[in-house]
Amino acid sequence: MSEQQEEQSLLYFNREISLLEFNSRVLSQATFESIPLLERLNYLCISCSNLDEFYEIRVAGLLQLAEVDSPLMSSEGLTVHQQLELIKIRSHELVAEQYRVLNEVLLPLLAVENIHFLKRVDWSENQHQWLSDYFFQHLRPILTPVGLDSAHPFPRILNKSLNFIIALSGKDAFGRNSERAILQAPRSLPRIIQLPKDETDSGDYDFVFLTSIIHEFVNDLFHGMTVVGCHQFRVTRNSDFFVDEEATDDLMNAMKGELALRNYGDEVRLEIDTHCPELTVDFLMARFELTDDRLFLAEGPVNIVRLQQIYKLIDRPDLKFPKYTPKVPAKLSSKKNYFDVIRKNDVLLHHPFESFAPVVEFLRQAAKDPDVVAIKQTLYRTGAKSPIVEALVNAARTGKEVTVVIELRARFDEQDNIDLANRLQKEAVHVVYGVVGYKTHAKMCLVLRREEKTFRYYMHMGTGNYHPQTACLYTDYGLFTSDPKLGEDIQRVFVQLTSLGKVAKLNKLLQSPFTLHKGVLDRIAKEIEYAESGNKARIIFKVNSLVEEKIIQALYKASQAGVKVQLIVRGVCCLKPGVPGVSENIEVRSIIGRFLEHTRVYAFRNKGDYEVLASSADFMVRNMFSRVEISFPITSKVLHDRVLKELDCYLKDNTQAWLLQSDGRYQQAVPADESKRHSAQVELMKKLTK
Repeated sequence: MSEQQEEQSLLYFNREISLLEFNSRVLSQATFESIPLLERLNYLCISCSNLDEFYEIRVAGLLQLAEVDSPLMSSEGLTVHQQLELIKIRSHELVAEQYRVLNEVLLPLLAVENIHFLKRVDWSENQHQWLSDYFFQHLRPILTPVGLDSAHPFPRILNKSLNFIIALSGKDAFGRNSERAILQAPRSLPRIIQLPKDETDSGDYDFVFLTSIIHEFVNDLFHGMTVVGCHQFRVTRNSDFFVDEEATDDLMNAMKGELALRNYGDEVRLEIDTHCPELTVDFLMARFELTDDRLFLAEGPVNIVRLQQIYKLIDRPDLKFPKYTPKVPAKLSSKKNYFDVIRKNDVLLHHPFESFAPVVEFLRQAAKDPDVVAIKQTLYRTGAKSPIVEALVNAARTGKEVTVVIELRARFDEQDNIDLANRLQKEAVHVVYGVVGYKTHAKMCLVLRREEKTFRYYMHMGTGNYHPQTACLYTDYGLFTSDPKLGEDIQRVFVQLTSLGKVAKLNKLLQSPFTLHKGVLDRIAKEIEYAESGNKARIIFKVNSLVEEKIIQALYKASQAGVKVQLIVRGVCCLKPGVPGVSENIEVRSIIGRFLEHTRVYAFRNKGDYEVLASSADFMVRNMFSRVEISFPITSKVLHDRVLKELDCYLKDNTQAWLLQSDGRYQQAVPADESKRHSAQVELMKKLTK
């Protein structure tokens, strides 16, 4: 390692390894006895799904750089090849731990609760007969094995599809002696089959993997030949894609073309049954042109994520988190006129502790209100059959001017957003796709209402998507306001997105890619000035990721000046806390709990007159410079104080918090004794859902 690399490594953690460490913290949840058993299984599945995406996007990108021998170095001074080597080590450790947790911890505990995943050797005679009937009725008619010979080349393997490589002996009807065949499991069938209760021998919840059924009856697919081996495998492919927005005059059609190719991107990972013979493994590795670092041997199902489906099949409330009902503030009951309420005072919602229903109701009332003349809305991810969309459609049908900025490039939601755009356009909604080269990630809704011969703006701004389902799972802030200055700002941002023109000066909003990054740096610099002048100085950031170097460098300077810096960073954090002479005044914690922490809040002490901003943006390069984001102030004294109290609640968490150490390890916070346990999410549920 060069001198420069050593110096960089002292100041930054590697982004990719930090992301893997986050996934490790998620996986750790699956081992905690305090968490209900089916929820622990769910955490395991989430960690596996996260790793899939990590290889589809992050590793795939690094491999592309490695192919051209890119000289690019990461923030901490590592080359692309050095990063891939570290990823190989840590990801294999992670996968080994996933299967250990599944096989040695969760499956035995599920068995104690009479929830069984039956192996073939454990099938009773009646169960074998029922599964045989299932195979011949539901599986065999749609299975299409492909024998490998000169007339049947190796088939195209879909991204993350379940496949089998089958070793054969003997000759077929044409006298061919093909030694191998490939079989893709049908995507239309579930990967886990629940046995009928009258066929179970051990309880109400007996399950069989689809792979087990295929293994047992695979001989019936090759009449007159003998199956001497059958092993499951799965290929992960590069799922990122590039559309040259400058070179196309129809972004939607260009996106459709790329989406069609997503299932067949370059291979980046091979998962295969650990019992598969070495010769067969080598055959597949050569076919996919993969090296050993991207081979993962599965001590169980090659796609653990599929186990998530049993959560809904098992009616055992005692094995799940207690149900809760999010609160709807009394002032925002559906019987109230929202415009009267918002005109009097700003209203802040903290999801999922408080219901997302008022956001939907706001749009419904806007659609029906005869005084509302226009609605403007950004949509990044909104979900299928969204009530948000229904409200926008109804508004357009009543003759209101409805403009929707849809981000077609929201990763893995591209097809849904294309379908959404088509539907809205059919309903006479004015649909635009944002700005070429910049994803529109801002979360904002603007309603223009005629009042007393003038117009008034009513707004909703948030830190998360307009998605009723994820609003039950992710923590996010949403602000209703009629502040005229903020209304002017949002109107100007929408004009930027839908039209052409120079950057407009904004009153209160910070906006990327123009003022957000500088605005954050300026505020950090002020705290430094206050500290150097002998005043107390404090910065609290709650974000999902902290990667951007200039912000990290500014925080180091703040620490050295004596500013107290408290960071709540759920996922990736490239900043190193606790480095002598650099970051001794910085603490970093990650909260992993029942809900996915998603709020983005920036708080500055500002000589005791705290400035609090919420935002759609994390501290990543893309959020600062290649996306349209907004950060909005919480100016109401009541709401301002509330947000600060809730931040302090997270800073006191000693049950769901993980503290980042200067060596990159995360250490779970532990209460001094059981009577002093403090969980931010639990406390907020108690406080806000009463």
